[in-house]
Amino acid sequence: MPADPQLDRLANATLLVPFESYDAPRWVLDGLAEGVAGVCLFHNNIADAEQVTALNRRLAEAADSPLVSLDEEGGDVTRIGQREGSGYPGNAALGAVDDPELTRAVHRSLGAELSELGFTLDLAPSADVNTVAENPGIGTRSFGADPELVARHTAAAVAGLQEGGVAACAKHFPGHGATHQDSHTELPVVDADRDLLFARELLPFRAAVQEGVQAVLTAHIRLPLLGLTGAATLAPSVVNGLLRTELGFTGTVITDALDMAGVSARIGIPEAAVRALSAGCDLLCLGRFVYADQVAAIRSAITAAVAEGRLSGERLEEAAERTARLRAWTARRPRGARVADIGLESARRAVRVQGAVPALRDPVVVEIDAPPGIAVGEVPWGLAPWFPGTERLDAEAAAPERVLASAQGRSLVVVVRDAHRYPATRALVAELCRARPDAVVVEMGLPAWRPECAAYISTYGAARVNGQSAAEVLGASAGASVV
Repeated sequence: MPADPQLDRLANATLLVPFESYDAPRWVLDGLAEGVAGVCLFHNNIADAEQVTALNRRLAEAADSPLVSLDEEGGDVTRIGQREGSGYPGNAALGAVDDPELTRAVHRSLGAELSELGFTLDLAPSADVNTVAENPGIGTRSFGADPELVARHTAAAVAGLQEGGVAACAKHFPGHGATHQDSHTELPVVDADRDLLFARELLPFRAAVQEGVQAVLTAHIRLPLLGLTGAATLAPSVVNGLLRTELGFTGTVITDALDMAGVSARIGIPEAAVRALSAGCDLLCLGRFVYADQVAAIRSAITAAVAEGRLSGERLEEAAERTARLRAWTARRPRGARVADIGLESARRAVRVQGAVPALRDPVVVEIDAPPGIAVGEVPWGLAPWFPGTERLDAEAAAPERVLASAQGRSLVVVVRDAHRYPATRALVAELCRARPDAVVVEMGLPAWRPECAAYISTYGAARVNGQSAAEVLGASAGASVV
């Protein structure tokens, strides 16, 4: 069948593509000129502010207002802070402070910074209500476990980002916070019936819609109590039913990455793309490693589905029109102003101390390693920038007697991240604290487990500013200053 340029262009208008390097390859620039909606940048595209600003300027020159997007949540999930850690504290910390005006101001400054760098769409905030502490995919990315709290901070974050100058995208609809699995590797289950879903998961998304959020990103989750046997991303009853009809959302629906196992492991990315569009999604986030040939295969699958009658031309036109409206919105959005040090100031407000931090004597600082979530990636965390000589330990292999020997006559500080999720970490920390009841434990994830120790410091996140805030508490105890 001969190619239909108009149909190809409509299919292109539904694609949000990644690419390989710090420079935009020719296939991306040509694709943008041929109607590809936009790009999604990851840390492999970002070296520093100067480089990414020049890259985004080149992308913007390739077409009329393409979407230039990234996952920049602040806190643990950061792209612009991937090398050193984020300068913003993240949702859990802001939820712990529970000052919606602060959340709005932090996100306004973040949005302004992203706009300065040339981004137009931020795939944030996470609107998930994290009711499962062991959740491997959300955790500190959520504002908390209380739906009302998450709703007011989601609305504040949406308002702030869009006042800053970028389109916000509430995720992961209809809610990923009650899962025990990671949709990057499998299809998680949310055991919620309709009443619970509306009272818990959907409350923050309703708040986001009422705040005027420009986009909503779907979750690759299964809802068996609503009769869903597959991913919500591919379900018309979720996209057109819950989101469009019942919540009244009229903006752009974006899929979570289609290379994730939760949506495409069994059917492949091209077929997942077709089914997502059929379900009512408008913009297909393809993932990190879906490049030129695969993008072409996805486009071909979409156009073939239209030719075969599996996907209506009207549905494809509707998706392209919604994406065009989003691009037009970003083109006329004024930029806000950054606020110096607002990230650090808010991280300081989030720190909680249980017990009394003893006066530290030449402290030995050890960090118990924790595997990064797939969404987080390899981002530096911990207290090493402020305590030179800090040692990172593997909980499975660490010898507690060696740690105790090195700390003899000195203070002991143990740094963990989501200790509640790792039995070996809890066992190691408990043994150290039994031998050293004067030890200080710093939790840089969710403070869901506390050992018996002299002081327990919670930062509600592992961003750079969270680490500095904890270091300041420890430094004040030691009589030292932290810069």
